[in-house]
Amino acid sequence: MEKKNIDWANLGFGYMPTDYRFVAHYKNGAWDEGELTTESNVTINECAGVFQYAQTCFEGLKAYTTEDGKIVCFRPDLNAARMADSCRRLEMPVFPEDKFVEAVIKTVKANAAWVPPFGSGATLYIRPYMFGSNAVIGVKPAEEYEFRILVTPVGPYFKGGAKPIVIRVTDFDRAAPHGTGHIKAGLNYAMSLHAIVDAHKEGYAENMYLDAATRTYVEETGGANFIFITKDGKLVTPKSDSILPSITRRSLCYVAKEMLGMEVEERKVPLTEVSEFAEAGLCGTAAVISPIGRIDDHGKTINIPAGMDEMGPVTKKLYETLVGIQQGKIAGPEGWVKVIEG
Repeated sequence: MEKKNIDWANLGFGYMPTDYRFVAHYKNGAWDEGELTTESNVTINECAGVFQYAQTCFEGLKAYTTEDGKIVCFRPDLNAARMADSCRRLEMPVFPEDKFVEAVIKTVKANAAWVPPFGSGATLYIRPYMFGSNAVIGVKPAEEYEFRILVTPVGPYFKGGAKPIVIRVTDFDRAAPHGTGHIKAGLNYAMSLHAIVDAHKEGYAENMYLDAATRTYVEETGGANFIFITKDGKLVTPKSDSILPSITRRSLCYVAKEMLGMEVEERKVPLTEVSEFAEAGLCGTAAVISPIGRIDDHGKTINIPAGMDEMGPVTKKLYETLVGIQQGKIAGPEGWVKVIEG
């Protein structure tokens, strides 16, 4: 299979239409079988539920080419389960989890020529999403839905390596207690757009959101979970009902405990404790881990001891181990790497 003629090494992190995408429809209380289509445009009613009441959710994962030429993706079953949770919270019909994984495999296979070659630093980003598609004018759930998957080749999130970033403690709230912070709803990201644009204007890479109830505990950023490393080498992650359960974070916690022999804690993390950590980072699908060098808190500066030059040693070991598993260089737990082709 011949790859597309693309300058893989210089790809940015953006959308590029590929040959095929998957689409399934929910109507009269049931999902159809779904199919691949070459049509990249979506046509729906002007009064569709997604336009009126933001009834939509999505997922994000990647397909890779391994060193031995296989095309694989990482833990798609967890994306299926998380989307099911999002759908239940938004009163949307669950797309069956086994069908979700099958659709991911089918879509990636159909676009195999777009999966970047091993060593290029690029990957195939996979975006499953669902939305209310029929006309809804009263405030209620839609009755019809579309589930779709698009894929697009993307370059590495960081050109030239993951250099530590500077973030700020924000006055904006990301999610309310008992709200929708724990699901991957489009509305959560819409709420974060003003805050991130404002942060960028002020020279910051990201916002650190605190819990909305007391504004004393660390939660997450607009699109990633926090991880911290203590001075004695322990991995600590914030615990909250408002935090999105990151697949990358859960995988890093397993790697830390079961493969690297580290102690792992998931607990509430007071903002006042952050200055005591040796290393800090953000974790998510796009970059795996983004190291943090400094946090500005309303005129106070929290300098992370690992510094602004490079990723801290423990964070780097976590990063290299997880990426090694994803790329097939390191043997990971059974079922983590799903072989799609090869």
